[in-house]
Amino acid sequence: MMLLCYVDGKFVKPEEAVLPMSDLIIQRGVGVFEAFASFNGKPLMLTPHMNRFIASAKSSEIANIPDVEFMKNVVREGIAKVGRDVRIRTFLTGGDDFDAEKGCFPEPRFFVIFDDVGLIPEDVKKRGVILEPVSFGRDNPEVKSVNYRATYKMPKYAYDILYCPNGEITECGHSNFFLVVDGRIITAPLSRVLKGTTRGATIELAKQEGYIVEERCPLWSELSGASEAFITGSMKLIVPAVKIGGITIGDGKPGKITQRLSELYVKYMEKWLE
Repeated sequence: MMLLCYVDGKFVKPEEAVLPMSDLIIQRGVGVFEAFASFNGKPLMLTPHMNRFIASAKSSEIANIPDVEFMKNVVREGIAKVGRDVRIRTFLTGGDDFDAEKGCFPEPRFFVIFDDVGLIPEDVKKRGVILEPVSFGRDNPEVKSVNYRATYKMPKYAYDILYCPNGEITECGHSNFFLVVDGRIITAPLSRVLKGTTRGATIELAKQEGYIVEERCPLWSELSGASEAFITGSMKLIVPAVKIGGITIGDGKPGKITQRLSELYVKYMEKWLE
């Protein structure tokens, strides 16, 4: 449920937040966004999210991006106005026009939505989730675009889709993906997937624990021999994946490495709060 919005330079109730029909986010789907949560009143990994937000906008030819400190202050002020932990979604739109001479969208709109956090229930983490494989990859994985249409095409039993182009596994629709094979943790390289903030923190924690991390695309052929799989994201944190399509991962239960990394992430989360 939406609780508060920031648009046109002010905070308003959700029912009062509007965008003009001329904006290209509506007409052509031109826009980028970030989604993250606050914990104990502080946004999690605010700086990495804002840096990725700006990078996505630049890659999408969106110009005249608001100052990063200004956007951070809007986020913090919104959290304070709501008065409890929230999910935050920041957006930059294509605005009303494309400047063909300069090759950019010169007048983007910046807006923010604050709503219920919607953390994944603990019982779901304890039993793990099912992923639905698809045979294609995500367009422009380096850009967090507003186009998430593909993620709505999956069975009700699935938690997320899993992109598997040409026998390789890249990422999920809303998450980064990790596979554990012979004690090694395998995840796709940044050249193939979105630079997930939780992904980076998870790799850091895994290496500190002495695990071997291979940044390459896991292969579909490796699933049957894998002992564990898990996904990471800003709201879900670290979640075990126990089944992919018709393939059960390991013994069909969350694995020890996944559980250990999840514990470590929660333990050290405070250092990533801003």
